[in-house]
Amino acid sequence: MGNLGYGQEYLMESNKSILEFYILPFFMTADNKLFIFNVVFFFLIYFIGILVNLVIITVICLDFHLHTPMYLFICNLSIIDICYTTVNIPKLLYILLSGNNIISFTQCFIQMYFIFLSGITEITIIFIMAYDRYVAICYPLDYHRILNKKICILLTMVIWISGCLNSSLLTSSILKMVFCSSFTIHQIFCDAKALINIACGGTEMFYIVMYVECLLFGVCPVMCNLTSYVQIIRVILRIKSKDGRKKAFSTCSSHLIVMAIYYASGTAVYMIPPSDRYDLLEQILTVFYTTVVPMLNPLIYSLRNKEINSSLQKLLP
Repeated sequence: MGNLGYGQEYLMESNKSILEFYILPFFMTADNKLFIFNVVFFFLIYFIGILVNLVIITVICLDFHLHTPMYLFICNLSIIDICYTTVNIPKLLYILLSGNNIISFTQCFIQMYFIFLSGITEITIIFIMAYDRYVAICYPLDYHRILNKKICILLTMVIWISGCLNSSLLTSSILKMVFCSSFTIHQIFCDAKALINIACGGTEMFYIVMYVECLLFGVCPVMCNLTSYVQIIRVILRIKSKDGRKKAFSTCSSHLIVMAIYYASGTAVYMIPPSDRYDLLEQILTVFYTTVVPMLNPLIYSLRNKEINSSLQKLLP
């Protein structure tokens, strides 16, 4: 018991002694041309992502005809995407422009908390959107009864509350890690995987929590989404009219594209083994996953959605 108490005390003292980490992205270089490209690239991604997501939120809020379950969930997805990019890109731009790649211990874990929150809520909202499409196509006559206003508000609350709770659980498990020598994070933000790579102990709790989270927010939603779309495809194939099949599938195509891009990029990032050989590839995929995907989501929905486009045209002078 005495040794256990000493170990816990050492862990706490080790983490208390850490006042800051050093973020070192793969593109940190003295090359002026590359520096300008990086700043412009991330600024444009952030600007376009925020602008398009805000436009979608504004259009949905102002147009009464878009006050339906599907557009409520699209609106929440845009809010999550704004959160995703705002958590990491402004800090990254500051690092690039100032040359100061130091991030405090508190800032690091606050950033990680909101990254987890954005990721978990996005997974949940994509799952709910698949259920929305399943009900709309498989049970069209009961759609407004199953997904009534009260149920939609409840689902929205569940999405954000579960995101906050699970993010707190994951972040608190990382607080138990011990960092002995290296405090350099080879990533564009404070990433859990990057911190595990430099931790020298206390990772057991995080792995336990992560395995449970992967089951609840990884395997289960994917399986449910696949099951929903199997049923949706069966119903669509039974529609005799070619135009009817095309219209039914068009209501799902945007969600399918968003879901495929998000799951594929996220899986690619976290399935790469922790090794110096894959360090560059992991950071490139992380950039795509956390900055480019949140910008693409609203573009996919706005370009492929006639109702959003028509509402936008009405609002424009």
